Amino acid sequence: MNTSRIKKTARRSLLGWGLALCATGALAQSAPNTVKLIVGYVAGGPVDGAARVFAPVLSRELGQTVVVENRAGAGGALAGQSVVKSPPNGSEIFFAASPTMTITPHVLKAMTFDPLKDLTPLAPILSYANVLVVNLNQPFKTVPELVAFAKANPGQLAYGSAGMGASNHLSGELFARRAGVTMTHVPYKGNAPAMTDVMGGQIQMMFDIVGGAKTYIDGGKVRPLAVTSKERNPALPQLPSMAELGVRDYDVGGWYGLYGPLGMPADLQQRVATATAKALQDADLRKRWVEQGYVIWTGKGADLADRMRREHALWGEVTKGMSFE
Repeated sequence: MNTSRIKKTARRSLLGWGLALCATGALAQSAPNTVKLIVGYVAGGPVDGAARVFAPVLSRELGQTVVVENRAGAGGALAGQSVVKSPPNGSEIFFAASPTMTITPHVLKAMTFDPLKDLTPLAPILSYANVLVVNLNQPFKTVPELVAFAKANPGQLAYGSAGMGASNHLSGELFARRAGVTMTHVPYKGNAPAMTDVMGGQIQMMFDIVGGAKTYIDGGKVRPLAVTSKERNPALPQLPSMAELGVRDYDVGGWYGLYGPLGMPADLQQRVATATAKALQDADLRKRWVEQGYVIWTGKGADLADRMRREHALWGEVTKGMSFE
């Protein structure tokens, strides 16, 4: 037997085994034990609350620990920038709210990334609508009556929002344009103080996310008139949509979705998308979210990207010429 050939064969086997071990070690290093679900808003808010309900279910489906990490600021842009700069190994996933992706780019001069180009859409999570609520002592009890009042009293109808450029500010701006009325916007530092002033009569109305407004509606503190989505909302089935009431081209809502950095391998993208789809079938998760006025949105990363592009264009048109200083 050729001793030299045996030695060469052995060396090749050892080399191949060593390369396999190195590759295995590299894969182990690239697949983090803990996935950070990055939220761009403070703890206790609606985005954070939805992420914390979702995280343990996603963790179960991924087979990895998933923790929520809040990086609030700049309308969610600080969180997005963190994910943009993260390694593409799934260690950070952006639990993004639509205003960060579709509104903030038009109102924040210091936006440090482009949502349309700098992130990888992975999967949609859910969608939501706003609801128009008014002070109980107002003379109008329907949207047509409100529009008639606003036309008869230009500028005297005041609506509150969570701040300049907030989604409910622009919901009101778009409503005024579609209905052909003039209203006065009053910005607050959050939805809660705006709602307090609606109840107190300092302002007449506001658009608020269904999940946030439902407690006040159920408690008889404010009068709901309509939801802003094209379809009725399952948490408030008695309320008509703006479209039903004749407000044309008015379909305003928001959504949450998962994004990763650019360069994520296709198999990793698919793994997150598949785990998300399975998580969204969880009965307890669905029940909790539907009760809060959310609509489960199952789909692909491409669906998320398409909706982001459409709404980015819509809010770009609405905000053109507006000042947010």
